Amino acid sequence: MLSVTAHGPAADLPLVLLHAFPLDSAMWAGVLEAMPEVGVLTVDAPGFGGSAPVEGGLEAYADAIAETLANQGIHRAVVAGLSMGGYTALALAERHPRLLAGLGLLDTKATADPDPARRKRLEMAEAALVDGATVVAPMIDVLLAPGAPEATRARVQDWLAQAPPSGIAWAQRAMAERPDRLAVLDGLEVPALVLRGSEDGVATGDDHEQMARTLGATVVELPAAGHLSAVEAPAPVARALADLAGRATAPR
Repeated sequence: MLSVTAHGPAADLPLVLLHAFPLDSAMWAGVLEAMPEVGVLTVDAPGFGGSAPVEGGLEAYADAIAETLANQGIHRAVVAGLSMGGYTALALAERHPRLLAGLGLLDTKATADPDPARRKRLEMAEAALVDGATVVAPMIDVLLAPGAPEATRARVQDWLAQAPPSGIAWAQRAMAERPDRLAVLDGLEVPALVLRGSEDGVATGDDHEQMARTLGATVVELPAAGHLSAVEAPAPVARALADLAGRATAPR
């Protein structure tokens, strides 16, 4: 079972938030503070936060989310994920499409990694089991925009230092093995959000435009934010997510 935490009012159709690598659900704190009126469930990925490891990759993570929600009596939800959370949301859309009442893809991509990126992930997975969280420390400059405030950099650096080595290894292997899931979005008839920080150097504008075209959506781009848009610009991310939740609950 995964660690799931409820925030805000009880909701028949909750907004489920899936965090980025190599953080845990604490990364959503600023977003949650900015939308107290929305019923939210935050999930810790396997091996991160309060969640136990799982056997398997992102597919097993997606299955564990569906099982955990079902055990709480939740069979429909709006699901939004950032970076690795987005990869997992795509796996959910493929494996449990009836669960999705809405889909948010933030600073992520639907395509698989090219071979060099895949090899780099596998190398980090091995290194993490020897060197621990130090292997993710350099990610600070990839995750945040160059102009990110020092307080934000310090907070993210602290999170990186706390990343569990076994969780790092699992996540990097899981992401290395993920397939191209762009076709999963074709014909997905639920409200959608595609959002990115304008200075995201990991998931490009083309990655987001490709997903948005397939979903029939428009990319929401946040100026001066990097890959961790939800940490750098929590208020506008909260507005976009609250809008997605509202569209999913509105009569159609």
